[in-house]
Amino acid sequence: MKKRAIGAAVLSAVTVAALAFGTNSPTDAKAAKGVNNQKAKNVILFVGDGMGTDHRDAIRLAAVGANGKLAMDDMPAVGRVHTSSGNSFVTDSAAAATAMASGVKSYNGAIGVNMKGKPVQTVLEKAKLAGKTTGLVTTSQVTDATPAAFGAHVKDRSAQSDIAKQYLENSKIDVILGGGEDYWYTKGNEGAHSDAPPEDKTEGSKGTQGNLVNKAQKLGYTYVNNENELKYAKGTKLLGLFANEEMFQQAPEGQGDVYNPQVSLKDMTKKAINTLSQNKKGFFLVVEEEAIDEMAHNNNAELMIKAGKQLDDTVKMAKAYAKTHPDTLVLVTADHATGGLALEKVDNKDNDGDEVSKEDGPFAIAHSKEQFVADWTTEEHTSSDVPLNAMGAGSERFTGVYENTYLHDALLKAMNLK
Repeated sequence: MKKRAIGAAVLSAVTVAALAFGTNSPTDAKAAKGVNNQKAKNVILFVGDGMGTDHRDAIRLAAVGANGKLAMDDMPAVGRVHTSSGNSFVTDSAAAATAMASGVKSYNGAIGVNMKGKPVQTVLEKAKLAGKTTGLVTTSQVTDATPAAFGAHVKDRSAQSDIAKQYLENSKIDVILGGGEDYWYTKGNEGAHSDAPPEDKTEGSKGTQGNLVNKAQKLGYTYVNNENELKYAKGTKLLGLFANEEMFQQAPEGQGDVYNPQVSLKDMTKKAINTLSQNKKGFFLVVEEEAIDEMAHNNNAELMIKAGKQLDDTVKMAKAYAKTHPDTLVLVTADHATGGLALEKVDNKDNDGDEVSKEDGPFAIAHSKEQFVADWTTEEHTSSDVPLNAMGAGSERFTGVYENTYLHDALLKAMNLK
């Protein structure tokens, strides 16, 4: 993720009011209708980065209409997650992912370390020790904050080459798919994706740990860098880097913004599942859609919604897998909300925007003649709770209202791991 300092927290009253999820505590979860208390052999955890309640609603209205249901919403277990970090009531992605992955609150910028900077073991690492295969899929850099916190331990999220090296040598993640090739090659040593491309001249190799792609290949990884190579890749260890940085260009609407990943989130996730599921002991897979957050930072509702639709399409595919593999747990949540988003009716008189945050739209509501506008109140993160939905084995543990650290504990219990 390109750097953004988190400014003053903005708590949208509209967003808070919209958070009408289940109010059960996690211990009341078995009362939820249709949830499953079976042991989870496989886990697929989706993280819509920056995706708060109103983001989901915008995606839903645009995709399936006011009376429709997204695949990510149509799950029996429903929860609400508090998102504060160890040093701020407004988290960044690093601290939030560390909380989910390791069960500890840490400072903003921390990757897999506690408040004192000491490494804390992650649920992915524990799954690996139990014999499961593991994977990370993202439209961001594969070494960006959210995936990194599940498979690495550094005091500062900016140490992306160190994170990549730890993936290979320490956590030994089996499948790694996404962007961020720049951190796998040193400066002046161009990879498959050209330095200083026309869409962003600032992109280029900047790694600090040597040729990590070559290192991965020596360790038995199949390396791919485009859609066709991914499609035909064989083996049980797979590294795919499909962009210099993120797999999209984040910007305000009409100012160079592009969301058209050369390999879709769905195709990357499908390949990851097919590869990881060769292991009879099961797998643990984290899948992130980063563009929801980055486009919200730019108050770009059009491409935020487009990215959200791709995430939902990917969730639909994963749910189909889980239905034929009932020992699979599928979860969808977020690390935090971004942009202070509220959805409103179109009103030409309501034009309270400024040069930073303003109304965006209008956007058509599917299967109706109505439209809505997205009213942004900030370009930064907010303190809002985020929704969580789950289905499949162990999903009963995720009904209720809880801290983001609870995800780590509940995932271990769902897989019956210590």
